[in-house]
Amino acid sequence: MPYVIAAACIDVMDRSCVEECPVDCIYEGERKLYINPAECIDCGACEPVCPVTAISQDRRVPVEQSGFVADNARFFAEPLPGRDEALGMAGGGSTLGPLGVDTEFVTAYRGD
Repeated sequence: MPYVIAAACIDVMDRSCVEECPVDCIYEGERKLYINPAECIDCGACEPVCPVTAISQDRRVPVEQSGFVADNARFFAEPLPGRDEALGMAGGGSTLGPLGVDTEFVTAYRGD
């Protein structure tokens, strides 16, 4: 199961997970980080280093934050605002650098 970054990362983005990821599958949006489910090898290296415990396997995301599972996939599967094409398997977050855009779900997210 791929890993997902949920609400606790919004407006925090510590980036410790980026440094630990052996396959560079974590991408930076404007307000939060996203894990590419097609590139994630499910190693779990990112989860224990997250200081705000925002990362978990997609099947273990708290029910009240389950919308982040689909939204995480949407970040890569659908064109982001201002972009013509979906990211898909983009070849690594460090290659692209900060994207400066989030999904509409995260842009509109205001917490509980």
